[in-house]
Amino acid sequence: MNPLIQTLQEAFPEKVEAVEVSNYPTVKIAAADLVAIMQYLKDEQNFDYLANLCSIDYPEEDAFEIVYFLHSLKEREKRIQVKVRTAHNRPEVPSITAVYPGANWQEREEYDLMGITFTDHPNLVRVLLPDNFEGHPLRKDFKGVNVKP
Repeated sequence: MNPLIQTLQEAFPEKVEAVEVSNYPTVKIAAADLVAIMQYLKDEQNFDYLANLCSIDYPEEDAFEIVYFLHSLKEREKRIQVKVRTAHNRPEVPSITAVYPGANWQEREEYDLMGITFTDHPNLVRVLLPDNFEGHPLRKDFKGVNVKP
């Protein structure tokens, strides 16, 4: 097992699940543990850079998965991928803007395009689409927009 994941599991017993998916060390955690684990990764493991966050729509599993890609600028090869699931009918996870201010616009983009709510976000408003736009165009069930020529 990856030493970083092992350290994380020791710091948060029974709250971190190792996942074998790619060349990134990857873990799955509960949304309730997100902020505490992100703060630990930043403060104790030197993950000082949120490279990206994105989400995946799994309608067949009635879920969304939010994926956070963290890097260390101090230790160039150090990186981790953190995954959190939320229900499709009430997509909600805590905001990590207090830990990583750069998450601000990325969380707004996921809110706008996927409809995922980030609780405690300082300004969770649409960032790309107009306020009167209906739906979330990156969801798999989005039917499109009727545009007249």
